[in-house]
Amino acid sequence: MSQNKWQNDLFFQYPRNTIPTSEGDVVMPIMYYDDSVMMALFRVDYDKAQALVADQGLQAVRFFGGKALVGLAFYQYRDTSIGDYNEVGTAIAVVPNGTQVPRFPLLSMLNALDKAPVGFCILDLPVTTPAACAAGREIWGYPKFVTPIGFSLKGHQFDGSVTDPATGKDLVRLSGKTGFGVPGPLLNLVLYSRHQGQLLRTLVNTRGGAQTGLPGSMRVTVSDSSHPMAQRLHALELNNAGPAFVFYSHALQLRLNAGAVLP
Repeated sequence: MSQNKWQNDLFFQYPRNTIPTSEGDVVMPIMYYDDSVMMALFRVDYDKAQALVADQGLQAVRFFGGKALVGLAFYQYRDTSIGDYNEVGTAIAVVPNGTQVPRFPLLSMLNALDKAPVGFCILDLPVTTPAACAAGREIWGYPKFVTPIGFSLKGHQFDGSVTDPATGKDLVRLSGKTGFGVPGPLLNLVLYSRHQGQLLRTLVNTRGGAQTGLPGSMRVTVSDSSHPMAQRLHALELNNAGPAFVFYSHALQLRLNAGAVLP
């Protein structure tokens, strides 16, 4: 597809500026025109999650049952302003230290972005192209690395995988058939990251709608690799885990903005 197809779309009519990276210039915000997603949300031990974000100046959020919330999301980006690529993100729901956590944090994530303190701290963010890797690492400080990523979403059946760059074998796989679902919105996202010693808050505007569903037979399989991503997933006890619920769509569109430095 050509970007010209989207020039008359109000969602993508947004002020742009250029940021240089080691893999070439990136025009910001990055626009995602035609994409698919499978996002699985897991309830995990709070202390185990907090241990992975404490050094970032962030506090994991307690949800129902005193658990922390972890997202494992697979993306297939077919048409973006930095080319097509696949991506997988593991992230923990957090707020910056000293921020008051909303009484109902899950509901608060449906608020407008300027009223949403709860966001995600990304633990690992593998991608399939050097350009996407350089942009994430150099503009936001995201923990990206380049490796093959599989993505197949057909009806309720999903199979996604991340390849271990050292061995060529599966590092992590999410697969199965989702359960009952209903149409619902895709979450706008707040992302927190450390870049050049500063804490950034980044807003990701989304649209397109999704199916929100029960996990069905969906399960995560994590290898016994020494790779840091596998080690963090094991630390969260996600091997063989089933999500609490899932979001999935073939109609995802995004506007990934630059990060704002927090005081």
